[in-house]
Amino acid sequence: MFARFDPTARRVVVRAGRLAGEYGRRTLDTDFLLLALAEAHAVDDVTADAVRARIGGQTDRELLATLGIDLDALRPRVDDDPGAWSLRRSRLRPLRVTLTGPTTAFELTAQARKAVEVAAHHARRGGTPIKPPHLVLGLLADGRSRSGQILHRLGADVRTLWGRQLPRAAA
Repeated sequence: MFARFDPTARRVVVRAGRLAGEYGRRTLDTDFLLLALAEAHAVDDVTADAVRARIGGQTDRELLATLGIDLDALRPRVDDDPGAWSLRRSRLRPLRVTLTGPTTAFELTAQARKAVEVAAHHARRGGTPIKPPHLVLGLLADGRSRSGQILHRLGADVRTLWGRQLPRAAA
């Protein structure tokens, strides 16, 4: 599936997976896709700090730091290479999509899978690879997802975000 992603969108999805891992999650949901997009400055008026505050909880990095352990010193640097990651749909269970890295794997939740599929649809319609604006459009498609709830709590105007992302996705 990553063959249809441009390098920036691929880095965003890999970053979302790494963030899910840092928070101790075994699945990749839309809240981490939103956080990774916010870190990449792909979502207008939504900061990464605001999203991070809405996700809540401590990361593994923060918990280990209280013990004086540097997670970066322990984790192999191979995880940083987006080319070492893959996004695959199961042949036996077509609704299961998994993001797999060198040392870990995350199954996408139904909402995250839907966001990626909506992004792919918009990219296909425009004849372009999947870019971060397409991923934002995918997140905005379902207001009941975790990312939709976070955006609502942050007071973001979904219609305005949608209107700003459409021209970027077409470019």
